Amino acid sequence: MRLIDTHTHLDFEDFDGDRQSVLEHCQRLGVERVVVLGVYQRNLQRVWDLALQVPSVHAALGLHPIYLDEHRPAHLADLRDRLARLAGHPKLCAVGEIGLDYYVPSLDRARQQELFDSQLQMAADFNLPALLHVRRSHADTIAALKRFKLKRAGIVHAFAGSREEAKEYIKLGFKLGLGGAATWPQALRMHRVIVELPLDSVVLETDAPDMAPSMYPGLRNSPEHLPDICNALADWMSVPAERLAEVSTLNAMAVFGWG
Repeated sequence: MRLIDTHTHLDFEDFDGDRQSVLEHCQRLGVERVVVLGVYQRNLQRVWDLALQVPSVHAALGLHPIYLDEHRPAHLADLRDRLARLAGHPKLCAVGEIGLDYYVPSLDRARQQELFDSQLQMAADFNLPALLHVRRSHADTIAALKRFKLKRAGIVHAFAGSREEAKEYIKLGFKLGLGGAATWPQALRMHRVIVELPLDSVVLETDAPDMAPSMYPGLRNSPEHLPDICNALADWMSVPAERLAEVSTLNAMAVFGWG
């Protein structure tokens, strides 16, 4: 089984004690590539350094809406400068994690939209896919994507929307990231949606260290768990696990432009 974890935060301190052994174990399990995403200005260099140090790691750089109060105009300028300097580098795979979060009421929506639009423009300018954080904000996210019409689209991380929203993203060329949340038996709404998703619209992810799957309750999530997530999702989707692994890997490679 060959797998790609399209969304992790392996640079977080949760992995400081065993990051290298985790990545080595991933290789033995068939998790061949891991994408690590930036979330604020102070971890962009750390993400990039990790990608340079580890052959299986690729970097996405972006400013996450959850940290809205931390971001400054200078951080956006720094992000643009980094993307310009690194344009075409094989280790740079996307702009992300970016998006809109309406779950947290204290986050100003207008400022989020401005931040999101600025980074979508960077994705367009540097011809990179966008890795999206979307919580209770599908309508505004879809509207923004329709305005920018990204040539390379990207991935809707931790997709938990409706059938109709899934169709809108797919029409825009986006893949839908599925991970630990959908493995829980009580995620009935998600199960009704994912069973109808075309396989060519799906990629797999962990969001490590967060969003642990049902077989590892309360534990640190890890890209090592991706084979178990794949097996569980394949059961819900009524497809062989090997087929889901194969198609999701090909889908991820298409998003990131990997041969």
